[in-house]
Amino acid sequence: MEEPQAWVPSDPRSRPSHDQVVAGLKGIDEGGPELVQLLTPEGERTADRRFDSYAADVGVEELKALYRDMVLVRRADREGNALQRQGELGIWVPLLGQEAAQVGSGRALRPQDMAFPSYREHGVAWCRGIDPTELLGIFRGTDHGGWDAAATGFHPYTIVIGNQCLNATGYAMGQRFESRVGDPETGEATICYFGDGATSQGDVHEGFVWAAAYDAPLVFFCQNNQWAISVPLTRQTRVPLYQRARGYGFPGVRVDGNDVLACLAVTRWALEECRTGNGPVLIEAFTYRMDSHTTSDDATRYRLADEVELWKLKDPIERVRVNLVRSLGVGQDFFDGVEAESDALAVRLREFCRAMPNPGPERIFSQVYADPSPQVEAQRDEYLAYHASFTGEA
Repeated sequence: MEEPQAWVPSDPRSRPSHDQVVAGLKGIDEGGPELVQLLTPEGERTADRRFDSYAADVGVEELKALYRDMVLVRRADREGNALQRQGELGIWVPLLGQEAAQVGSGRALRPQDMAFPSYREHGVAWCRGIDPTELLGIFRGTDHGGWDAAATGFHPYTIVIGNQCLNATGYAMGQRFESRVGDPETGEATICYFGDGATSQGDVHEGFVWAAAYDAPLVFFCQNNQWAISVPLTRQTRVPLYQRARGYGFPGVRVDGNDVLACLAVTRWALEECRTGNGPVLIEAFTYRMDSHTTSDDATRYRLADEVELWKLKDPIERVRVNLVRSLGVGQDFFDGVEAESDALAVRLREFCRAMPNPGPERIFSQVYADPSPQVEAQRDEYLAYHASFTGEA
């Protein structure tokens, strides 16, 4: 008996059969033959005629740098998780398992580009030159992100699901209106990060519509980690997410989100499409959230341990390590050095977090408006006088 084939919408009046729906969902779960992969889970380099040229410059030193990025990002993430469990942070949003998607795409960006994250893009922040200590205030509740978005090309974290897609679309439309696209070297592009759960939000689809209508130089980068908190992807879509781009009139690509080399190559291609004026692109990075949604979530309540164990075999860091050792002859000294560097980063993060001062009450009134406001200043003075009346603090 032949294996049912996934439904391909050739006639708008047609509907998939039950077997075609099942086949389509199987493709969603397993990645499917359309998955772009340059480095297998076993650490073997594979060829892809479409995207090989976009990773042609990645030699041993470049691959070692990507490995270092992922190891340090994972260590920072694990320390954030531990600090929350120890009561030093109010919450933490883990990225465990998604290091390749974030580092690969983050390293594809150029200085003139702009990135709009959700709340899990600690790896992209790292690639944009933001020290992990600058993320801690968000989760400790002392600030909303201390970096300069314009200088780093990295927008503050967005907590409202999918809202960053509207912000990114507006920014990219501005790049188009101001003629900052067209040149493959100096042209600008924008990238927007969101998860599979966000694709069920209206904001994301509105972003798709506006970006397509105005040929905005915008890469929609969906990290499909299979779970929208406790809702599996199969409850959200009948077709692979990347195929949704077709309905809006721009290309979509599915890449192995655990393959840092493929993520780098595909994102470089997509950004080139955008910066040269060819409009938006959707990338679906097929990956897996190895930890809970946040430290307030318990993933063991809704997913099986066997599923997690299966994805451990596709670990994004281990496949690079295997390739470096077996194919490129990298010795143990390099890995020991990266491990020592990650230990030092962990110590620095812990010390910084525990020494963070609580902001004073005047912090409520800072940065409310870009320009001074007499009304806000009057409210601040009144509140500080009230606060001092029962605390004794001047």
